[in-house]
Amino acid sequence: MEGEPEQQEMVPNKKNVVLVDGIILNGPTTDPKAGEKFVEEACQLIMEEVILKAPDVTEKVCEWQPPEQLKQLLDLEMRDTGEPHQRLLKLCQDVIRYSVKTNHPRFFNQLYAGIDYYALVARFITEALNPSVYTYEVSPVFLLVEEAVLKKMIEFIGWKEGDGIFNPGGSVSNMYAMNLARYKYCPEIKEKGLSGLPRLVLFTSAESHYSMKKAASFLGIGTQNIYFVETDSRGKMIPEELEKQVQRARKEGAAPFLVSATCGTTVLGAFDPLDEIADICARYGLWFHVDASWGGSALMSRKHRKLLHGIHRADSVAWNPHKMLMAGIQCCALLVKDNSDLLKRCYSAKASYLFQQDKFYDVSYDTGDKSIQCSRRPDAFKFWMTWKALGTLGLEERVNRALALARYLVEEIKKREGFRLLLEPEFANVCFWYIPPSLRTMEEGPEFWAKLNLVAPAIKERMMKKGSMMLGYQPHQGKVNFFRQVVISPQVSREDMDFLLDEIDLLGRDM
Repeated sequence: MEGEPEQQEMVPNKKNVVLVDGIILNGPTTDPKAGEKFVEEACQLIMEEVILKAPDVTEKVCEWQPPEQLKQLLDLEMRDTGEPHQRLLKLCQDVIRYSVKTNHPRFFNQLYAGIDYYALVARFITEALNPSVYTYEVSPVFLLVEEAVLKKMIEFIGWKEGDGIFNPGGSVSNMYAMNLARYKYCPEIKEKGLSGLPRLVLFTSAESHYSMKKAASFLGIGTQNIYFVETDSRGKMIPEELEKQVQRARKEGAAPFLVSATCGTTVLGAFDPLDEIADICARYGLWFHVDASWGGSALMSRKHRKLLHGIHRADSVAWNPHKMLMAGIQCCALLVKDNSDLLKRCYSAKASYLFQQDKFYDVSYDTGDKSIQCSRRPDAFKFWMTWKALGTLGLEERVNRALALARYLVEEIKKREGFRLLLEPEFANVCFWYIPPSLRTMEEGPEFWAKLNLVAPAIKERMMKKGSMMLGYQPHQGKVNFFRQVVISPQVSREDMDFLLDEIDLLGRDM
């Protein structure tokens, strides 16, 4: 009995209300049961409207609405008071309805597509746990997963050892690499900044990703200090031209520090000749980076890894498993051959409230100081889950199937009247024109090309308004608008390839 008053004081109740600034602090302010019910109903909605419909080709890829009309259809306003759960579920349903179904078998618009069920479950888990991958104490499982995945990716590049980190996008990986190469060239820049440095210049192909320009601008190098190297007719960097550019930069008094090659260019899917570029980098003491954000997944295939022959000679590699390996956006790694903590020396800020050196465990697992981020998502977990589910052989089959479907499409294009390839592809990018009947007998002069330039955009508009499929187009290097079809998803079949060509002909034959 003597302990009862003390026990009563420890148990919050209505008679023992604590107020601070007029706010009751007793107990939680949310209703867990209501929240759990909402999550359960929302998950059911996701299952029915997204996951179960993902492989169904009779569903629309998109339900197109112009921006102003979509604003009216969606209740975008945020109000002073909250809204009931049924209203929120209706909003969720609207979001799904009017969003592009990138997991649809006939979504070919970007360098990602399809649905990987194992990666999706991994994403559900990480969203529910809400971790941040910077220290072992708050993210023990995901740090170990990232370490294991990076180690395996390093093996596939062909390095005996290395380092790396997962980043929010291949563009960020390229920026990391550029900054790391500059730090290796002049470590004092980390503390002293840009003042007093020579004019640093880098080299990349004319077909490289636009993130190279953004990185040079962001890092204070300047886009004028990128020397864009000429490519051949297939979009590959010409090594002899690279060496000329390096020599030219030196004669101009500049300080070359980096060459960035591309494995899998965005439009044509070209792979630069890595061995020859590596020879030039070795000859002139330049950091050799390979942007394999798109093409890196070919490393998983014994049949196709020859596309990246020589990648083991790179100093750093960007590789995005969220593309052909379908780990889910975003899942992007920067891999570095150096294993002497160069990444950490370059990026660490030694925040004493996170990276204390007197912790009770091995602090080498606190890898967050290698990142320019503080909070960081456990993106490696998605790839790890897929890899565990499919195995290396399953991932290899995914790559082989995608490239086999691309080859099938190429052969079909060659057979069909009105379709013309730009070039024979070496990867999954299939670039072609559709020439409508009205242009097929016209002489191929300026008028012909001007009219053909209008065809792909018009067909794209029709297919999106119909919702039958999505396919990208672009002009490129003096060539008028053409389609770029990319095969990624294992849900895509030969029938989908046939449908793609049939649908383009159906939508464009009256032009």
